[in-house]
Amino acid sequence: MNPTRPARPLLALLATLTLAAQASTATTHALVLAALPGQIQPVAPGTRAAPELPTLTLTPALPYVHTVNVLSNGFITVAHAILTLNAAQHPQARTLAETAVQRVFAARPDLTEVDVSVYDAGSYGGFGGPLPLLTASVPRARLTDFQTWAAGHGAYERAWVNPGPAAVAPRPADRVRETTPTLTTDPAAPLTAQNRARLRDTTAQVAGGEHGGLLYRARRGTTDLAALTFDDAPHPLFEPLLLDLLRRSGAHATFFVIGRNAQAYPYFVRDMAAQGHEVGNHTYHHVRLPPLSPAAVQDELQSTDALLRDLTGKPVRYFRPPGGEYTPATLQAARDAGLTTVFWTDDPGDFQNPGDTVLERRYRAHLHAGGIVLLHDNAPQMLDVLRDFLRYARQEGVALTTVGGLPK
Repeated sequence: MNPTRPARPLLALLATLTLAAQASTATTHALVLAALPGQIQPVAPGTRAAPELPTLTLTPALPYVHTVNVLSNGFITVAHAILTLNAAQHPQARTLAETAVQRVFAARPDLTEVDVSVYDAGSYGGFGGPLPLLTASVPRARLTDFQTWAAGHGAYERAWVNPGPAAVAPRPADRVRETTPTLTTDPAAPLTAQNRARLRDTTAQVAGGEHGGLLYRARRGTTDLAALTFDDAPHPLFEPLLLDLLRRSGAHATFFVIGRNAQAYPYFVRDMAAQGHEVGNHTYHHVRLPPLSPAAVQDELQSTDALLRDLTGKPVRYFRPPGGEYTPATLQAARDAGLTTVFWTDDPGDFQNPGDTVLERRYRAHLHAGGIVLLHDNAPQMLDVLRDFLRYARQEGVALTTVGGLPK
């Protein structure tokens, strides 16, 4: 049967499945934060508090060092130092960052890399708040190069300096947790249009392959490939650890990148592309799109596309809406931008922090050829189980690739 032209019995089945899916997702959201339109942040049911990240204390202390987190992937260990400076210290940002990086390396001789994010103390709102003043990624082997740049000599390509107020995100973002992909139709739209949108969505889920700009899984008959995807990239603590694990395993992935994160940590986006991974669009501010105006949705997509093209030199092909929520207008905006909207078949719920044993059981149960795996690059428990997940996929004969590598 041609999956793009289902017979009438299949049409009836698809309509039934659509109604069931809508009923099951209608009760999945609990509101925890209300801000500007699109920034109501639901949390998936059963979400637990994230485990505390290990920290490093400098002795003697540097008063402007807010936090130093340290994490390992079993092969390398990385630190991320957060600095908060008052206005009088802003002109010294490079020098203070260099001092902090040097001190962190001295405190932990086992560190492979120290990443640093320098914020204004008065406006610091955590990761996802106002953009940093300065960021840098400093592998131990590049420490001298970083020190030379910090002293005002030469260039250092693994640093970013905020060019000014125009680069600061006007809306603070928060984590948007994916639950179940959800299509929201306009109740005022003609019933035929609503049904057509629902049919397109369910056809993409059932038949596989791309349908009307939607992709849930590879086309039926795929034998040995599954796509590995990571949302919310890049994060300065997790990214070097994640990329290192993927490099060691030989797996490739699609990273759905938040534009504001790419702006502040451009060198990690360049690393992704250079190492054979695919970079996708996850909006600029990481907001839920259904409440936004068409113009605002278009801006979220186009500004991120332009940024990613500049960083990688490649066109952006794929888009994933935060929270998995979209409307027909969202889908049309993505199509107008030349983007395919990508969802998933396998979500082990790493951002729910259910524990390593639960995550392992979930991904083992749902990993299959032709599927699309959803993980988050800044979820601590993802990093705990990823090494085993990559090994398990190899044992099962499933090669993990990018979304673009799937037969569609």
